[in-house]
Amino acid sequence: MDLHIEGRTALVTGSSKGIGAGIARGLALEGATVIVHGRDVNQARGVAEQIEAEGGMAHVVTGDLTDAAQVEAMVSAARAAAGDIDILVNNAGGSGGASDWSTTEAASWAATYDANVLAAVRVTSAVLPAMRRARWGRIINIASLAGLMPPAANPDYSAAKAAMLAMSASMAKAVAAEGVTVNTVSPGTIHSGKLDFRFREVAQAKGIAPDASWDEVEAAVLSLFAAVPVGRVGTLEEIADAVCFLASPRAAYITGSNLRLDGGMLPAI
Repeated sequence: MDLHIEGRTALVTGSSKGIGAGIARGLALEGATVIVHGRDVNQARGVAEQIEAEGGMAHVVTGDLTDAAQVEAMVSAARAAAGDIDILVNNAGGSGGASDWSTTEAASWAATYDANVLAAVRVTSAVLPAMRRARWGRIINIASLAGLMPPAANPDYSAAKAAMLAMSASMAKAVAAEGVTVNTVSPGTIHSGKLDFRFREVAQAKGIAPDASWDEVEAAVLSLFAAVPVGRVGTLEEIADAVCFLASPRAAYITGSNLRLDGGMLPAI
């Protein structure tokens, strides 16, 4: 299926590794010019070089999204490299240190909210006016299944991701008539480098060889991490495919939605 995003410019925040890198590669494979963002310029360049090796076009920008001045500089650099942003994927964020209701602190909640919700607000505020003028734009916010099905641990992270869902719904209504769509993708358990390391660590403790295949590792330990009805974790490519579709003209009538990629973990309502 031709998604008709060739020639569009896409900024993917937090795309120097993990899910963000997977999304950046997916958009590039569909023909978009991708702006790879991260705090570590070498990691970001590595992703851009991989995109270019696969025949895509990529540029690199850096910046701390909790700092308004750095966000402004980052967006200016992105525009200088590739023009106005047509597609924005707010992926940067994550959680602070591990916590539970015995150890959680208000300062951690504020920092997590800043890194997830306010970071997305800062970048969106910088690129949305041009989208509205052009009467075309796509904003995809990466939330988490934790925002819908919060675990007992890391409550600050679940709360921040739930806030992203509300933020996205509000924004979608505000710009729906102007050719700009706003949607959220909520990943469940996804095969990132961080997850691979953790699964293999636990598998080795259970006697699985360090060089075992991923299928063997996954079969041995998945149930210890999550109850996924489809029986496997999701892939970076599956997340990227969902984002690419939402970023395309083919999804022009979809806005204000939250697309769950969780293998059936959260029952349909």
